[in-house]
Amino acid sequence: MSTEVPLPRTAVPLGITDPVERARAELKAALAAIEEKSNVPKRVAVATDRGVAKARRFTRDNPGGAVAAVGAAAAVVGLAVWGLVRLYTR
Repeated sequence: MSTEVPLPRTAVPLGITDPVERARAELKAALAAIEEKSNVPKRVAVATDRGVAKARRFTRDNPGGAVAAVGAAAAVVGLAVWGLVRLYTR
């Protein structure tokens, strides 16, 4: 009963004996790794999803702390806007 673990796109499969096939597999894995590293919108989307999940988990575990964090963030933004408007109108 052998269950195969899926191989990531950026990995080279083991057991390739032909040097040409191995070089092709290594090139394919290297190109996939470059694509993963340089795909900034995808990385931002993944990081955003991770942050949203973390915030939802925090809200579920600590609703009072979440309300306090939102209030503090609103106060900071309000003070920043007030300060910028005050500097602009002087």
